[in-house]
Amino acid sequence: MRIVPARDGGLARLRLVGGELSAHAARAVAHAARTCGSGVIEVTNRANLQLRGIRDDAHATLVEIACDAGLGPAAASGDDIRNVMLSPLASERTRALAARIVEALQADAALHALSPKFALQLDGGERLAMLGHPHDLWLAAIDDGARYAFGLAGTMPRSAADAPASGAIARGDVVAFVTTVLRRFLALATPEEHRMRDLLARVGVAHFLDALNFDTDVTHWRRAPADASLRLGAHEEPQRATWYAGAQTPLGRLDAATLDALADLADSFAARHGDGRLVMTPWQSVLLPGIGAHNARAAREALQRLRALGLATDPHDPFARLIACAGSAGCAKSRADTKADAHRLAPLLPAHDAANVHLSGCERSCAAAHPVAVTLLARAPGHYDLYRGERIVACNLTIEEAAERLARSHADA
Repeated sequence: MRIVPARDGGLARLRLVGGELSAHAARAVAHAARTCGSGVIEVTNRANLQLRGIRDDAHATLVEIACDAGLGPAAASGDDIRNVMLSPLASERTRALAARIVEALQADAALHALSPKFALQLDGGERLAMLGHPHDLWLAAIDDGARYAFGLAGTMPRSAADAPASGAIARGDVVAFVTTVLRRFLALATPEEHRMRDLLARVGVAHFLDALNFDTDVTHWRRAPADASLRLGAHEEPQRATWYAGAQTPLGRLDAATLDALADLADSFAARHGDGRLVMTPWQSVLLPGIGAHNARAAREALQRLRALGLATDPHDPFARLIACAGSAGCAKSRADTKADAHRLAPLLPAHDAANVHLSGCERSCAAAHPVAVTLLARAPGHYDLYRGERIVACNLTIEEAAERLARSHADA
């Protein structure tokens, strides 16, 4: 496991298969955050966890705690390859296939040369799914899961204007197909080409696919719409007799005490004793799944407990709409303390607007890999340029000026 330097100390990423975290493992992460770092825990936009402020003398202890909790890789060099994103509500069948893919990637030492940012998505067609993140390779279930459509260096097609899927493969061939695609990438890529989009810009999609076997009858397939608001509130779990409760972490951050409390909630509301688990999401939120069979009342009670911990459960809550990077407190590239500025902005946002607002300390846009309606791009401490989509609409605004501008545009809408 790699621990990389940051302005506020070491930064350690704990990769979670499909975002899942048992209550036991959650308590181990909270313990590691307290004893090895600053106590700050972040949910990432790939549904992983990050621990901040790791001390130089605590690296070995952190790795030991993580591995003892089952959060480490099968082989030390295979940690970075475990980038397979699922829906937070993925079925057991989809999760089992994802586990087989991750196992195969870790077992193939040649694939450990891939960039830590190289990412895959496995989609089962769920209504709650992050469809805006571009992936180096994505696969989506079709024909009731008998086959998977796939594509390279982008997102799934959702409208007639989108590029179609590249092809389709049988479910039984998915694991072998994934490893073949990744091995072909490494064989063709130059040392400077770290992502699939870099390679395809040089060799083209047709040349890359030329050596692969797949079906080509999916040019008209489009992925059904998803609903990100389903990450919040209490809902029945699809294809199960249980409920889940979902809540948004403020700006993607938790402290150790809150994670411990979430683990306790997961255990107390689990339909079966000892089955307590959390699911982190690509929106930097958290789900409590498996709440008592047919028990909507228990799910609503879980929501109340989540709100009591300071998490947002309504799509209109300001912290359900705000995204912010680490900011200048944690990143040397940031031109502003985006986390602190987002806390200042939260109470000033229009009350009934559901549009997401992204505060980014620099042009890299680390906190939001998907398109966001409004972006505040830092120019200097406390000052931002305001973008709607990719169009700049105002420059060098203070947080208060930005809030006023957003309120005015909401009133005019």
